This record gives sequence, structure tokens and C-alpha cells, in this order.
Amino acid sequence: MMKKLLKNRYFVLPLSVAGGILIGWLLFHPHTGSTVTNVTESHNDNVTDEVWTCSMHPQIKLPEPGKCPICGMNLIPLTQASGYANTDAIHMTREAAELANVNTSVVSRQRAVKNIRLYGKVATDERLIQSQIAQVPGRIETLMVNFTGETVKKGQPLAVIYSPGLVTAQQELIEAARTKSDNPEIYEAAKERMRQWKLSDEQIESIEESSVVQSNLTILSGTSGIITEKKINIGDYVSRGEVLFEVADLSSLWITFDTYETDLQFLKTGDRIDFTIEALPGESFSGRISFIDPVIDPVTRVARVRIDAGNTNGRLKPGMFATGTVTSELGDYKNSLVIPATAVLWTGKRSVVYVKDPGSDDPLFQLREIILGPALGDNYVVSDGLSEGEVIVTEGAFSVDAAAQLEGKRSMMNIPAEKTGTADPLSYNAKKPAPDTDFMRDISNLYEQYIVLKNDFVGSNPEKVTKEAQRLLVTIKGIKTQDIDGDLQKEWRGYSTVLIKQAEAIASYDDIKKQRASFVLFNDTFYKVIKAFGINDRTVYYQFCPMANDGKGAYWLSETEGIRNPYYGDEMLTCGEVREVIR
Repeated sequence: MMKKLLKNRYFVLPLSVAGGILIGWLLFHPHTGSTVTNVTESHNDNVTDEVWTCSMHPQIKLPEPGKCPICGMNLIPLTQASGYANTDAIHMTREAAELANVNTSVVSRQRAVKNIRLYGKVATDERLIQSQIAQVPGRIETLMVNFTGETVKKGQPLAVIYSPGLVTAQQELIEAARTKSDNPEIYEAAKERMRQWKLSDEQIESIEESSVVQSNLTILSGTSGIITEKKINIGDYVSRGEVLFEVADLSSLWITFDTYETDLQFLKTGDRIDFTIEALPGESFSGRISFIDPVIDPVTRVARVRIDAGNTNGRLKPGMFATGTVTSELGDYKNSLVIPATAVLWTGKRSVVYVKDPGSDDPLFQLREIILGPALGDNYVVSDGLSEGEVIVTEGAFSVDAAAQLEGKRSMMNIPAEKTGTADPLSYNAKKPAPDTDFMRDISNLYEQYIVLKNDFVGSNPEKVTKEAQRLLVTIKGIKTQDIDGDLQKEWRGYSTVLIKQAEAIASYDDIKKQRASFVLFNDTFYKVIKAFGINDRTVYYQFCPMANDGKGAYWLSETEGIRNPYYGDEMLTCGEVREVIR
């Protein structure tokens, strides 16, 4: 009978459904007693399921590590930590911190030493330039020196002048010499006239004794050096006192460096400058600052500092490029807190760091706003916001911030406005220049040239990058500020000083990797310029690649929403995302 029922499908189907319902009830029906206690204990043990996600594409969530199916980046763990009192802190597992290359260091007090990089040229010592002039009027009969650059010695003949006036003066001297006992005053006046024409007493005595009139006068060099300028040719008529040659003594030279006004406060006479000459690779030189220009150039916004350099062997030549470094100890910031520049994240005009929670052994980090002092090359002085002994993230801060954004916690991209009701810190200067000013037209033109430079980076072409960076320099220096108010002018001067320095750094390299490292800093500053002043009739896309800059992350500006990565080019052309749209 049972066998017949089991073969009957109208009996087996309802029996299977009923059995499934019973099993489901047994598995999922909430029980009492010890089972409830176990759930509570599991909650208290803070057990969480690990989820792996992509820092570039947070919509990707997988149960195990691997590669992002969109961009191919390594996935990072996404954890929702509970049990921590500070809900704003971002908690990372040790594995996630290692994958993201997160490194920390202890905030300490150090000597505030600033390394200032200077660019300049070898120049002629103006004190050693001498003009060779015509002592008498006349016609150039002969030239013993025929071209610029020729070396001459002191007393060497340079030219011969035929002078009718000299002939007359000699005749008067010869006649006066015959009657000098009767008319001594006339005799002395004739000799004095010859002396005024720079004839020596020996030459005058020779003319007097021989009674022979010389129609030509030889011009002798008054110094040893190089002919730097030749102003005459054979047959030219010259007046008395007219310059014939410029002679420069190159045994001692000047090295002049352009110094931005923001760096002048750190320099003083007597400071040592270590420098190299581009034409003499592998050699190092040094000297002391002998002069600092008291006036700022109104166009370039730089002043020149100068050192004296010996050149007895003649290896240094005027016009050679020089690169110098000054190490300046900041007296006003002795024993200050100093942190690496890699620890700082910029949010508009604010700067923030991630501080490790001292009460946790796990990587638990809290975002904190700080106030920075002067930049010290790869470091910053901290004026406020940190204490000695605190631990901060110095490598991988962008990765920590990306994890905070993924968890919806406080990050550099969503710092709340001040409680006092001040404007959002990302809004920058609310006072913008009028769009029809020359200044704004120049800024827009600068942005167009920037786009060309950015695209040269996308194409990984170092020669074009160098050429475009040089064009960018000219444009930055030529931006007109006469039609904006004083506060905006002051703000632009601060930005332009930094932009010029960073553009010069890009142009100074012929290696695309070094150029890209300088481009990271240029982008940070140029973004601030666009935010501070706005831009005419354009939409700007602020884009970010977390893998650039040795895994620290880097930004750039783009004219299109599509990603074309300037830090990798064809290697990872589409790696990145849009972080902000500026209209």
C-alpha cells in the first residue's frame, strides 16, 4: 500500500512541500534559552563578516580578496568596526593597512631647517668691466683687435687713430719747447694739453727731443681681460671720449640667483650657497651671499642674490646655468613640531592629518585639522593642532581617507562647516574677480595652456612637456593684475610664486618620471587658483588616481569627464575618477 502511495505523484508533491516548511521552521524559528545567550555573546565578541571592496569603485563588494573587475586594482577590506567610542574614527584591519602601505610616525620637535632651491646664471662682475675710449678725436687707421671674445693684456695696443688735432698739439709743443726759457707758461700749457689727451710724460719728452710730429696715436688696453663688445671699424671717425671697446676681466665672476619674494625672509648676507653648474656635471661649488637685491622685479616677482666666484682657470663662462641650495635655520621656529609633507591632506585652504587613536592597538585613525607654518622642503612646521608624541599617518593618508569615505565617515571631502556659520571651507574666496577683466582672461588662457601640458603628460612625451612648461612659465609671469583689487592681487602673487617654482621644476627635467613628480605639486596649487578665482565659461573636472605618486594618490584637472591619466599614460590610461566638478 505504502509503495503505491509513494509512486503516486499527487501524494508525494504535497508531502515534499510540507517537509520543506518544517525544516525551514526548525532552522530559522527564534529559540529561547541558551541559544539567545550565544547570539548575545557573539555580538559582544565584535565578530564581523569581512567584505572586500575597491577604493576606486566602492560599489564592488566581494567576500574574498582579489582584483577589482573594473580597474584591476587590489581589493581592500571593508570593515564596520563596532565597540569603539569614537564613531568618527576610521578603523582598518592590520591586513588592510599593510595592503594600503599605511605607515605612521611619532610627532616630534626638530630643528626647523629650510632648504631653498635657487636657479641662476653665471654673470660678469660689473666692477671688472672697463671701457676703452678714444683719448683724441680722429679716424681709425688700424685695428689690432678685430672681434669680440679676443683676449687682451694690459698695455697691449688695441687701435691706431689719425688725429689732426694731435698733430697741431705736437707742433705747438715743439715750438713752445724752443722758447720755454722765455715763455715757461706757454710751454707748460702745451705739455698739459698733451697730458689731457692721455699721452705719458715719456711720450711727451720723446716728441720734444725728436722734434718729429707723430700723426697717429696708439690706443693701449688699460686692463687684461676679454673683449666683450667692439664698437668701431677701420675708417670710423670717433670723438674724444667715445667708447671703442668693452673689456671684462673674467678672473672673478658673479653667480646671480633668482629668489622668490616668499623665500627672501630666509636669506641674509653671508649665508652659504652650494651650487652646481649645468655645463660641469658632477662638480660642486659653494660661495657666500655678498649682495641681496633690495628691489623686487615687478614682472617676475623675484629679487636677485649674488655670490662672488673665482675663475682663475677660466672654466666658468658668463651665461652658464647654475642651480643652488641654501640651508636656512628658522630662528623663529626653533624646537618646533615638524611633520613630513606626505602626512598632510589639503581640503581647500585647510590642511588635515590622520592621527592614530592612542587607546587602540589596531589601526584606528581620526581626521584632525591642523595649522601649518613654513614649508621645509619635504616637511612642514606645525603651528597648532598636534602635540608632541602623537602618532600620525605619514604614508598612505589618501588610502585611509578613501576608506573613511567608503564607510561614510568624516573625511577630507566632507569636513563640515564651522559652527559659527562661516562658509563651507571648500568654497574658497567668496570674492571673485569680474569675468571681463584682463586677469580672468589671462587665467582662462593659462588653463588652456595647462590642458596642453596635461595632454603631453598623457602622451608621455618629456620633450613636449619641457617645452610646454616653459611656455606656461612665460604666461604665469605675464598675467596682468591691474584690474583686480589689492587683496586679490596679493592672493595671486602668493599662488604665482609657487606656480613659477613648480613649473620651473617640471621644465628642468628631461625624465618623464621626475616631471610627473613635480606635476603632482603643480596640480595642487593650480586647483587652488581655479577655486580661488573661478574660471570663465568652462567646466573643469577635478580627477584623482589613488595609485599615482608612489601609491599616495594624485589629482589633476581635465577639460572632459572621461579619464585620461597623465601619471601613467597608456599604461593605465583610464585609471581614476572625477572627485569634483567646477563650473
